[in-house]
Amino acid sequence: MTEVQADWSGIVYGDFTDPKKFVHRLEAGADPFGELWTFDTPLHVAAQKGSPQVVFELASRAHDLDAFCQGRSALWNAVYHHRDDNALMLAELGADPWRPMMDGWSPGRLSLAGSLGDLFEVPEDQALTDQERAMADAGPKLAEVFSGISYDGFSMASVAGLTAVEAVRRLPVGEVIVVDDHAPWHESAICGEMDIVGVTDAPGGCVIAQPWAYRAVDALEAVTAGTFADGMYANPKSGNQGHIAEDGRRVKWDLHPGYDPYPDSTARDVLASFLSCRNAIVHCLVYAGLRPDSTDCLECPDTWVRLGSGRSQ
Repeated sequence: MTEVQADWSGIVYGDFTDPKKFVHRLEAGADPFGELWTFDTPLHVAAQKGSPQVVFELASRAHDLDAFCQGRSALWNAVYHHRDDNALMLAELGADPWRPMMDGWSPGRLSLAGSLGDLFEVPEDQALTDQERAMADAGPKLAEVFSGISYDGFSMASVAGLTAVEAVRRLPVGEVIVVDDHAPWHESAICGEMDIVGVTDAPGGCVIAQPWAYRAVDALEAVTAGTFADGMYANPKSGNQGHIAEDGRRVKWDLHPGYDPYPDSTARDVLASFLSCRNAIVHCLVYAGLRPDSTDCLECPDTWVRLGSGRSQ
């Protein structure tokens, strides 16, 4: 008779819809919070990707439903990944929706910005702020606007509270030439020139973009005195590379906009990640509070300008 494993070796993503894959191991003593793939636990993965039946088998044997993995609980994972069914299962089994985590975004607060706003009874001090509600309302609309754009190779910077005119004034020292060409970028005579970026006003601030290379993120320090910006370069070789600048200084880099937040992410970054629908452009726009109603800010900017000398990050 084959001995049943009491660990999670050999478990793959496809197993998380089959309770039988888990029941025998659990009965043999496997821990629902045991090590899975080095950096995860079975219950946290099930909350995100599994069936409610698998979540039940794991959660009903868990010693602490609210145990953290990568800074969050299994209920937080279910809410973040819009798994209403698994969030309901975990809540019914006693998971705490208001346990503090992720820089103020408990599962309950996060649910208020998504589709589960009526799942939990909300304490008065947990309601979203006006700014958070505005970001939450903008996210789905931006995801719809930018859903069809292919942005591999693009770079952009979303600058909060700054007009395009002021952004041009602040750009790196050197000659700045307004290029009189309003064709879509791929039809423009300036396409591919490394020192040229587009600048466009958008409700809430402005967007700096370069559809063919990384130079838009070089502008982050220059344009953020007294404000902040979220930028990214969609590197075709290595994926999205995110940057955050505040008050003329780059404060975070090597980020992955549109993907799950890091355990030490700020509250604004967590919310932008949640609302991005895994779209890096949407993440950058939501983070800075921008609300463009078309893709023109990336594909057909209001103004093309030639930068002076600037350093690449």
